[in-house]
Amino acid sequence: MAAPLHRTVAAELRDRIRSGAIGVGEALPSETQLCREFGASRGPVRQALAALRDEGLIGGGQGKRPVVLDSVPAQPFESFQSFTTRAELTGHTPGQRLQEIALRRPEPSVAAALQLDDDTPAVQLLRLRLLDGRPAMLERMTYVESVGRPLLDADLDAGSIYALLIERGVDLHAARHTFDAVPADATDAALLEVPEGTPLLRERRLTSDSSGRPLEWSDDRYRSDVATVTVTNTRSSRAPVTRL
Repeated sequence: MAAPLHRTVAAELRDRIRSGAIGVGEALPSETQLCREFGASRGPVRQALAALRDEGLIGGGQGKRPVVLDSVPAQPFESFQSFTTRAELTGHTPGQRLQEIALRRPEPSVAAALQLDDDTPAVQLLRLRLLDGRPAMLERMTYVESVGRPLLDADLDAGSIYALLIERGVDLHAARHTFDAVPADATDAALLEVPEGTPLLRERRLTSDSSGRPLEWSDDRYRSDVATVTVTNTRSSRAPVTRL
């Protein structure tokens, strides 16, 4: 089945922006030109442009030609749970290569985050994530044993761990994300194919069930040329009340 036309248009424009064929600061073709090029009506073209705006790649509108703002699509903050979903939404082919998985005692800081006793084992894994076959992100994930044990026998090169856990009925209800920059260590450098010390975007995530019990701790490190994060804040009409 052919992809919807608006996705085809968006994917082609992403490729041109990513490759530098349309540089940052340059204007995209007009809607009329895009309709002619892709044999499309204005509806699919406008849907494609709206998707690129949501990703932070282009700006403009209201009669103005869209202008390229960035060459790397921003990931919506809400979708930072599934790498596979984010990749597909931005026109990439996701992939993965499991490096190791084991049941063992996590380091004290991770055990504390998951509210585990020091001698309680957890399932830990190291997995390289790919975009279009290229290294993009390195996952260091730790699951409480009751959640992670089925992963020991699963094919973790087949797709999203998040989707697999949801299918198994795991209650992944809420996550707290912390973002910072860290230098690539020896493992990061070797697997992500960057020099040691290269700045990486790190996301640390603590995921809990609906009762607030921690289930997963993850330290994900992204190549800075393939990931950015955009958070949109809207000022409410009524200021929140703070009580001391």
